[in-house]
Formats: sequence, structure tokens, C-alpha cells
Amino acid sequence: MLTQLRPALVLFTILSVITGVIYPLAITGIAQVAFQGKANGSILADTAGKPIGSALVGQEFGTSDPAAAPALAKWFWGRPSATGPVPCTALNLDKATGSSGSNLGPTNPALLDNIKARLAALDAADASVGISRTSTAPGATGSAAARRATAVPIDLVTASASGLDPHISPAAAEYQVPRIAKARRMTEDAVRDLVRRHTHSRTLGVLGEPVVNVLTLNLALEQRAASESPR
Repeated sequence: MLTQLRPALVLFTILSVITGVIYPLAITGIAQVAFQGKANGSILADTAGKPIGSALVGQEFGTSDPAAAPALAKWFWGRPSATGPVPCTALNLDKATGSSGSNLGPTNPALLDNIKARLAALDAADASVGISRTSTAPGATGSAAARRATAVPIDLVTASASGLDPHISPAAAEYQVPRIAKARRMTEDAVRDLVRRHTHSRTLGVLGEPVVNVLTLNLALEQRAASESPR
């Protein structure tokens, strides 16, 4: 029996050391050398060097409360999140929040209520800097025809499946450019240039859709404001 048990124990010990110790340490070492930022969670820091979040996890820059919207007019808003106000990350474990989707079906009245609230908040943010969103009826003439009807991109009013999506579509970023430019006293071209710099194209050129990382874009806005402020 010992002659059969001994090889099994030796093989078990060797494989345990290889797969449980050597392999994990080797992969961890390679990741820390070659992909340190990604291996450590793609953590981003503010202008003072303080960690503010991960590029992989969305944060709530926007709101569904029209009364709170004007104070947030200078930021690009991400997708609404069912995890609010802040999703659970390693940086805020004490908040007792979590990761979950909204789980609202297309026939659920609460979905429409959420969309209406978000639309009202977006309009309030625009109005705080002197922008109004108007719709033009087909066949309208005169001053009404001169108004540009602007549809709100759907990702600004509906939550992602995970509730943690860090990206918005380029259309959603473009919709917010005029408000950001006025709120920060920048030209729209300057804001669009920042959007372009933080737009990620399709993976391998064919997979997925172009997206804009909201956290890195807002961080770039803040860094630009800090560099232009008088010293």
C-alpha cells in the first residue's frame, strides 16, 4: 500500500507547489513588471496624487435630482447606476454599497420614471449655464424651425447591465460638450479635443463600439483647469 501511496503523495506535493505557489508567483511577477497599472486595478489619481478610483469602474458624476444638477454642470455625466451613490470598490469598502444592475424591464413604469427624472436633471444642468433643449415639430416654420432638436443619447438616461459601466458613447459625450464648455469657460473645440483624446476605438478595429471613459475625461478636465489657474 505504501508503494502506491508514496508516489501519489509526492506527485500531489509537487503539483501543489507548482500550481499553488510557483505559477501564481510567476504570473504575479510578470504582471507587476509588464502590466503594473492594470494588474493593480487601473487605479487613477487626482492632481494631488490621491487615488480617486479605477478606470474600470464607473463613478456617479451625474444625478437624477434636478435640484442637485446645477452643481454638477461642469462634469461629464456617466451612465446612471443602480449601485448609487457610489459603487463598491477597494477604495470605499466602508460605504456598504454593492454591484448590481437596475433589473427594470421595458414595461416597468419605474424605468420610465427614472428616465424622466434623469432627463429633467440634464435639462436643469443645461439651464444653469444658459442652454435649453428644445424639440422642433415636423413642418414648423419661423423661429421654431431654427431651433435644433437634440435627442438625448440613451446611455445618459438608462443604466448598464452591471451598473458599473465606466464608459459612455461618443454621442453622449458630444451631447454634454456645450454645457461643459460654458460651465468651465472653455471653447467647445477644446472640450471636444479632450473627448477625442479619451475615446477608445473598437477592440482590434472590429469588436464593440467606440467609447469614452468618463473618469479619465473628467480627470483631464480638472488637470487642465489646474494648469490654467493663476499661481
